Amino acid sequence: MASKPSDMVVSGDERSGPAPMPVKIVVAGGFGVGKTTFVGSISEIEPLTTEAALTKVSEDVDDTSKVSTKKTTTVAMDFGRISLGDDLVLYLFGTPGQDRFWFMWDDLVRGAIGAVVLIDTRRLEECFPAVDYFEEHQIPFVVAMNCFDGNATHAPDDVREALAIAPDTPVLLIDARDRTSTRDTLLELVQHALVRATS
Repeated sequence: MASKPSDMVVSGDERSGPAPMPVKIVVAGGFGVGKTTFVGSISEIEPLTTEAALTKVSEDVDDTSKVSTKKTTTVAMDFGRISLGDDLVLYLFGTPGQDRFWFMWDDLVRGAIGAVVLIDTRRLEECFPAVDYFEEHQIPFVVAMNCFDGNATHAPDDVREALAIAPDTPVLLIDARDRTSTRDTLLELVQHALVRATS
């Protein structure tokens, strides 16, 4: 596991003063968009994952035609933790992407200050349920365009228009494999949630 950046994580031994504030964040999106990768790239602990192998039994319900290299799938949640400075700890809960697991979302989202909706712009339609869910429940969210192979197939403004989301909802280009990119996405979400809470 990569070492923790000193400007980003402070161990419990080095802290003084009040305990850091715990904050819950949900990482959501369609099947195979990179949610497990996102959580794993930033977590300061070994992430808890519930990955199961894709089998012939699931062929009729899990469309892997556009993610042919995917061999496993999340069947419950991903969990990770990241400390930002000495006063904030983010607890990350990654949702399963398939619609057959959506019944878990209400429990996973309870108490969250906001969500990252991770999208693959080659399969934009798969993020609609997540966007609809957070809008309906009035939960602040950012849209994170995961740039597979380092390429963005659409501009953020085009994605905003296609999703018909509010002008103040951030739409970001990210690489879910990159720790700095995921950190910046989480910071953007926290700031967005704070603005929403005080407006």
